Amino acid sequence: MAARVKALAAESYPSVELVFHPQCFRSAGHFAGTDAERAAAFVEVANDPAFEVVWFGRGGYGSCRIAEAALGKLTETARAKTYLGYSDAGVLLAGLYSKGFPAVVHGPMPADVSRDGGEAAVVRALSYLSTNAADTLEPSVTSAGKVAAFNIMTFSQLIGTPLQPDLTGHVLMLEEVSEYMYRIDRSLFHITSSPGVRRVAGIRLGRCTAIPDNDPDFGQTELEVVRHWCVQSGIPYLGRADIGHDAANKVVPFGGLRSA
Repeated sequence: MAARVKALAAESYPSVELVFHPQCFRSAGHFAGTDAERAAAFVEVANDPAFEVVWFGRGGYGSCRIAEAALGKLTETARAKTYLGYSDAGVLLAGLYSKGFPAVVHGPMPADVSRDGGEAAVVRALSYLSTNAADTLEPSVTSAGKVAAFNIMTFSQLIGTPLQPDLTGHVLMLEEVSEYMYRIDRSLFHITSSPGVRRVAGIRLGRCTAIPDNDPDFGQTELEVVRHWCVQSGIPYLGRADIGHDAANKVVPFGGLRSA
């Protein structure tokens, strides 16, 4: 995976130097290294002035185990960087944004190269990081004001923790993969019931893919479910978002576009 991503970067953006930390190749049960190893690698790279960007390798479960302690060790050098990822990496993105880090971004990660059409996703991320190309962005970002994007399950679990960011006035974009519809329903209940979330400007629904069959059938689609909870909570439903666990996943800079 790393070799393919480096080759893509060399071909598309030869001025970009990608460095994969050795931790990325470690293994400890479900994780790429122990909690201590993963936290140390994140803090090391974030605090190192030699790097401009922290690009999360993948979004596999585990960020919640290290986030709060690791974020407490970041310096002002770390605050100047861009942080790019999605899925479970959203735990770290949320924590960074809650601490006022200015360049927190939802978008494709190196591991996406293994998806169907995944090379396009990786190049999209590189294009955003290198040139802020407008065609990498989720289309509504250019006119939405403040925005943020999360995986539904990940964001639901953040609510009520010290990592929950203030999203007052934001358009909140949500997506999901490989979860039963009843779990999506339950998580959207939790999200839209939060007093903090009820201060958002509205919700956009990204793609919910690979939803397992339920017996009996749940009887509602993800669109019907999110509309239901938006009505119940008084949060405006604003339509679909072009994000998801796929190669078409677009870039969403938290807080919205900033002047160059």
